[in-house]
Amino acid sequence: MGNKLHIVSLGCTKNLVDTEVMMGKLQNFELTNEQSDADVIIVNTCGFIDAAKQESINTVLNLHDARKEDSVLVMAGCLSERYKEELAKDMPEVDIFTGVGDYDKIDELLTEKKSRFSEAVYLIDGAERIVTGSTYHAYIKLSEGCNQACSFCAIPSFKGKLNSRSLDSIAKEVEGLVAKGYFDFSFISQDSSSYLRDKNVKDGLSLLIQRIELIEGVKSARILYLYPSTTSMTLLKNIAKSKIFHNYFDMPIQHINDDMLRIMKRGFGKKETLELLEYMKSLPNSFLRTSFIVGHPGETQEMFDEMCEFASTFGFDRINVFAYSDEETTSAHEMSQKIPAKIINKRADILGKIALEAMEKSLKCEIGKDVEVIIDSESDEHEYLLSAKKLLWAPEIDGEIYINDRTADEELMFGKLYRAKITDIVGNTLTATVDNA
Repeated sequence: MGNKLHIVSLGCTKNLVDTEVMMGKLQNFELTNEQSDADVIIVNTCGFIDAAKQESINTVLNLHDARKEDSVLVMAGCLSERYKEELAKDMPEVDIFTGVGDYDKIDELLTEKKSRFSEAVYLIDGAERIVTGSTYHAYIKLSEGCNQACSFCAIPSFKGKLNSRSLDSIAKEVEGLVAKGYFDFSFISQDSSSYLRDKNVKDGLSLLIQRIELIEGVKSARILYLYPSTTSMTLLKNIAKSKIFHNYFDMPIQHINDDMLRIMKRGFGKKETLELLEYMKSLPNSFLRTSFIVGHPGETQEMFDEMCEFASTFGFDRINVFAYSDEETTSAHEMSQKIPAKIINKRADILGKIALEAMEKSLKCEIGKDVEVIIDSESDEHEYLLSAKKLLWAPEIDGEIYINDRTADEELMFGKLYRAKITDIVGNTLTATVDNA
């Protein structure tokens, strides 16, 4: 086997961390962007919804078509775990199949050149990662699995129950990354607000905040994927008090109609959800991101209209819109009152336009403000523009800021914090002048 590696990570940032673990185990390989040059090709797949599953399969097949003879093609991750028997039968193009339990054993699998599916889900603990995409930001996994029983979600069927990392394990990983120059962190899991509940600790995230604040060198942090019924006011107040964790609230509420929330088995109704959201919005410099699902079985036009009205008036900064995907192993899959695909797609388009309007309104409110930004790279738009993000924002998903001027002659550096004034908006992108005097 040669030593050139081509690796592709699909799906969520949690998958990306697992991909980075595999890269850490394969540091003797030389990375290549050309699949036709690679001796080993690994695809870390997503198996969440139909669109993601199809993307994973198409990616594997396209890579197979372009690969050289005698190379090794590995299909890893959620899709491979979820459909292990079917894929082994239907995809002879793949040389090695592995799921969600052996990311840190990928070197052994390649040596043995055989498939493996360990029963336990892999929980990162001390493994060396090769952090990708940034010199200053890293994602930190809090846990694997989920104890919720949402009607539409198949994740617990292949990720299992909640399994939290220890505070010591997380703190040690953050300390190691700080030593390498990282200072901005996003804490992630399937259900972050349930962190440590499997260890009989009710408000684990508050303990996490206290622990991370003790680590010298951490300048910025945010928590992604809060779940309404496990998010406490105590947690929100602790975030608000923190000098490191931003008032950044990513809570996918999925719907706002009481009956639909009950059908979705979300654990919280409209009243309780609104109490949390209103408090989040009241905090200084807060940022609210949410997700909605359209077309769930039983969703009437009136329910959908209520969701649209709420999405357009509440004041979210960002909204993700998902068309319902009918997933086997979920309770929604067995429900009657299925919504026709044509209606689902129409509703997704309508809510998608509302989401775009909400983002535009949020961005326009930034004009004239002095903010902290980090410059990432040269802009793809023009050679004289630099690409930056607001420090508060999560990387890649919340937007880009074009730096088109500065108040001093000092050359700006990538990965460094600056003060900047937001001057305008071009399309859906803010422009800013950096004050580096």
